[in-house]
Amino acid sequence: MKLPRYKQLHQKLKNDILSGHYTEGSLLPSENTLSAEHKITRVMVRQALSALEQEGYIARRQGKGSIVCAQQPALGLLSFRGFSEVVGETEHQPKSIFLQKPILSDWDSDFFFNVSAEEEEAGCIMIGRLRQVDSQPVMLEYTYLPNIGIPSFTDKKWVQNSLFRTLYHHYQIEITNVDQRIWAISAESDVSGFLGIAVGSPILHIQRQYGTNRPDYFVYSSLYCNTDHYAIGTIIK
Repeated sequence: MKLPRYKQLHQKLKNDILSGHYTEGSLLPSENTLSAEHKITRVMVRQALSALEQEGYIARRQGKGSIVCAQQPALGLLSFRGFSEVVGETEHQPKSIFLQKPILSDWDSDFFFNVSAEEEEAGCIMIGRLRQVDSQPVMLEYTYLPNIGIPSFTDKKWVQNSLFRTLYHHYQIEITNVDQRIWAISAESDVSGFLGIAVGSPILHIQRQYGTNRPDYFVYSSLYCNTDHYAIGTIIK
């Protein structure tokens, strides 16, 4: 689905800011210039600028124009550490809401990673969670655990609302690495509602296979990330 033209401009300007084309403190082109360059009305330009202002990318000053603000705070969510652990170390408040509590299930026929014959036969435990930071929905996550060597998982009490801590506490399973694939996509209706964004809005889709300290035991996740308020970053050391 093609985005409305003001949203196309909004996305282009946001990408230019995030890529460093426009740096903190610099001015965006004037409304007249943007209108002429992109062949859209000034009303549409103002809609795009208003959206950027609401997201904290710019500050609009009468007589000066649109000033680029400091980049959004980044959450280190590309690491293989857990959401609660990563966000809990910042000044932000994490919260996870269960959309689907752990439930035994078959694997989808078109599951996003290849699973072994043993995993296929055992089935999986599926979990659906909406992740929030400071009450803003930032991530929709579906997690799949092979139903192998984790007896009674669906009945276990979670440790500090963390899947990884729960796996370690009850089964001594520790996450050691992650193989992840990332795409920029447009939000469809089954995702946009949870993330509080319009259908067609740009989001990140991440598919992960977590390795563990248990040979041949993997944890799988499919995540949809809304970066309107927070960048999804990591620190490489």
